[in-house]
Amino acid sequence: MVKVPLYINGEMRQSESNDWLDVVNPANQEVLAHVPLATDSEIDEAIASAKETFKTWKNVPVTERARIMMRYAALLKEHHDELATIICHELGKTFEDAKGDVWRGIEVVEQAANAPALMMGETVENVARNIDTYSYMQPLGVCAGITPFNFPAMIPLWMFPMAIVCGNTFILKPSEQDPLTPMRLVELFEEAGAPKGVLQVVHGTKHQVDRILDEPSVRAISFVGSCGVGEYIYSRGTANLKRVQACVGAKNHMVIMPDAKKERAISNLVGASVGAAGQRCMGISVAVFVGQSKEWINELKEEFTKVRPGVWNDPEAAYGPQTSPQAKARILSIIESGKAQGATCLIDGSDFVVEGYDKGNWVGPTLFTDVTREMDLYKEEIFGPVLACICVDTLEEAIQIINESPYGNGTSLFTACGAAARKFQHDIEVGQVGINVPIPVPLPFFSFTGWKGSFYGDQHTYGKQGVRFYTETKTITARWFEDDIATGPNMSINLR
Repeated sequence: MVKVPLYINGEMRQSESNDWLDVVNPANQEVLAHVPLATDSEIDEAIASAKETFKTWKNVPVTERARIMMRYAALLKEHHDELATIICHELGKTFEDAKGDVWRGIEVVEQAANAPALMMGETVENVARNIDTYSYMQPLGVCAGITPFNFPAMIPLWMFPMAIVCGNTFILKPSEQDPLTPMRLVELFEEAGAPKGVLQVVHGTKHQVDRILDEPSVRAISFVGSCGVGEYIYSRGTANLKRVQACVGAKNHMVIMPDAKKERAISNLVGASVGAAGQRCMGISVAVFVGQSKEWINELKEEFTKVRPGVWNDPEAAYGPQTSPQAKARILSIIESGKAQGATCLIDGSDFVVEGYDKGNWVGPTLFTDVTREMDLYKEEIFGPVLACICVDTLEEAIQIINESPYGNGTSLFTACGAAARKFQHDIEVGQVGINVPIPVPLPFFSFTGWKGSFYGDQHTYGKQGVRFYTETKTITARWFEDDIATGPNMSINLR
């Protein structure tokens, strides 16, 4: 049986821990590997290595750091399908979905390779007579990342490449549910030329995370995950005077106007709501039908009946299983509460089973209408292939519903009217907005900008804000006197 290693000071090593967890294929409950809960001494060693490496890494020219990212992006592309296959086995995603997971991570690495431009400071000459002021962006030191199960390639790649290219060292604590993908990312990073010590990987759960949160030398924490855990990490991290960026829960709405292209809106709604088994924080879990568009719900139901989950290499499968039996049980309980609280269940995927994989954590596409905002079905983040439909008369009502939600991760509007789109994007209190785009995750030269209860912190992940999160600004004001000018030729064009 595979034992997942730690990665400390540039070495893959077996943990001395007595506590191990199973890594399970959610399609059939096969145990793929065992992952350790790192010991205190192992975490201390990882932190010490990161601290020591930072002393030299911060002085490596940013162009050299960027070249490592260029090589890393090339290796990730070369091993793209291999990485996707690992994701398929330990998380259950379909192959196409897993390839998307890898590719969106590669895009962030490509952006990290642009660090020389992203890290430029500012300057003003003659702020006073013969005085110039200029600023540099310098790394913080040791940073850490805590990543979720649902994107085991993309989200680690949101974090450590950007932090490291800015001159920091990094400690990654990946999800214990699917650690095989992050460990392969680390092997390729080492192959790309990353010096030992710039990246450490430790495994574990709450105790190991607390050790990182309480360590004085860790300057910044990046987190993606559930609301409760994110609030805890933000509170404890900031109480320890660390920077924290925590991307947490969501309840994303898609608004369908009656002038939208019906077939396009329905097709996008199906994919955005049940794709990836609903296990993505930017997925759509509420459809808001405006005016006569409510008449399309029966056609939406027909499209839902055509969708089914399946194993990763089934070309007809729309999505895979839920990550764990516990996740499935939670989804089923919310489905039952929706029925009990008066919503109409048009399609119920509670009893769905994939032939030959009866032990898999399957939930079929589930569609509700007659949903009200008082229902658990509406209030809870389901994180499964369940869509709730709400009908309103006007766009203003739809905007009000969304703005009153405690979450603000993503939303979208489908319409043919530019004025409606302009009003929606201006008035809506959500950080990421799609116009005829169902899941508006920005490309990495922008930042991932969730609002309200979907984000704790100030600077968001990747893009320019990601660079600012992993750096601090040093401002210099300098005066030089002309009588100090020396004479003599400089015969070299070299910059040293």
